[in-house]
Amino acid sequence: MASHPPRAAVAIVSAVCAFHAVEPAAAEVPDSVSLRESTMTWSTVKYATDAENGFVSGSLDKKTIVDRMFRTHVLENRYLKVTLLPEFGGRILSIIYKPTGHEQLYRNEVGVPYEIKGGNFYYDWLMVYGGIFPTFPDAEHGKTWLKPWDFKVVKQSPGEVTVSMSLKDDFEYSAAPGKFSRGSTGIEATYYVTLQADRAALDARVLLKNPQPKTIDYEYWTCTTLAPGSDPKNPRTTGGAEIIAPIEAYSTPHWSANLSDGDESLGPGKSRFEKLRYFRNWPTMGIVYAAPDMGAANFWGVINHDNEEGIIRIADNTVTPGLKMWTWGFPSFTNETDPRQEPNEARPYVELWAGVSDQFFHSASFPALGEVSIAETYSPTVGMSNVTHANENILINLTAAAASVNLQFFTIEPATPLRVTLKRGDAVLFNDAVQADPKNGNRISATIPAGGSGNQVQLTIRTAAGKELIAAETKIK
Repeated sequence: MASHPPRAAVAIVSAVCAFHAVEPAAAEVPDSVSLRESTMTWSTVKYATDAENGFVSGSLDKKTIVDRMFRTHVLENRYLKVTLLPEFGGRILSIIYKPTGHEQLYRNEVGVPYEIKGGNFYYDWLMVYGGIFPTFPDAEHGKTWLKPWDFKVVKQSPGEVTVSMSLKDDFEYSAAPGKFSRGSTGIEATYYVTLQADRAALDARVLLKNPQPKTIDYEYWTCTTLAPGSDPKNPRTTGGAEIIAPIEAYSTPHWSANLSDGDESLGPGKSRFEKLRYFRNWPTMGIVYAAPDMGAANFWGVINHDNEEGIIRIADNTVTPGLKMWTWGFPSFTNETDPRQEPNEARPYVELWAGVSDQFFHSASFPALGEVSIAETYSPTVGMSNVTHANENILINLTAAAASVNLQFFTIEPATPLRVTLKRGDAVLFNDAVQADPKNGNRISATIPAGGSGNQVQLTIRTAAGKELIAAETKIK
């Protein structure tokens, strides 16, 4: 144990007690990653589509439920069980965090087509299944959400499994509503998904290629439907859900303007992002955009305060500056029906999108023969009430008041021993070895001695071998 200033001793003892070592049996057995095929049955109400995926008028029968079976691919290590569904939108359908046994993504039990012939979606209808999936080359779920993607194993070893799901935009829907582009862009999309041994987060990368010798206009969005801390058999967003996004302002389309009634105006078309952070404050369905965009912030996600479990996307948001937020409104939870008795498209989930443009129907330019690479990490969190800093190694919630500094963190490699250091100027508030607890979370509180200099607390977390994982600072309030 390192030595500590006498005034911090009591706080340090209590801080260390907040940690629980990884169970010896788990630590002794080397982790490995497996890949296997499986199947998934999904129920929907009865309907029919034509050869171009357009909705067949008169085919909707909400009183009849039919089952559809998909082939899935399951990646698994000590911490995560991940289910991929290539043949319906190239999606990550499920992420179960094994230390708690909880699902992180939303999944619709009974699919219900909606907005049929409403002019709002490319095929003039939509049906939500759930998960995380790429959407392109148009706004509003694009063209590919119901298409089969080609699946390949890129790498398979005990230490890592990487697979890909790919699709080319070489098709069109002749009856697409007028606000969507005509023809095909030729864009080639490959969605790489990687799970590594001893890593409690899923890594993904979207690679887009423009094979044309000319610049084209396009949109790309990663759609995520999030319900962290859920029962795997009934994933849903509950009243404790908070959107975690380090932004100050949002805007809404004119038809969603009523969503902003509870938040302070920050000028024409902009509101303070405060009340709408919480799912319970969404009065109805609608769209909210980060305004003007995500800026330099590299993370967003959802934390469920009912059990302090979350799922956070970490990425370079200079590549995906757009953040679109959507829910069906909190009544989708409070008025939730039995989906098999009363199938309904309005279900309780938080839908967050990462886009290469700031809003839907604001195109980006894809250079001739160009490539766009979007790297993403999806990390669960436990025992955290917020996220203030994050990277591909670790997520932290760091706050300081006049008398104490408080740290919550989730490390993406929980079995790796750490050293956590907290300082105010030259004064060391905490400096100790820590073994992370992947099930209950990690918390440190340390006293800030009176009379010190500086209004900032600095944090550094390193491996026991000295490699820096994250450094951050916060103002003392």
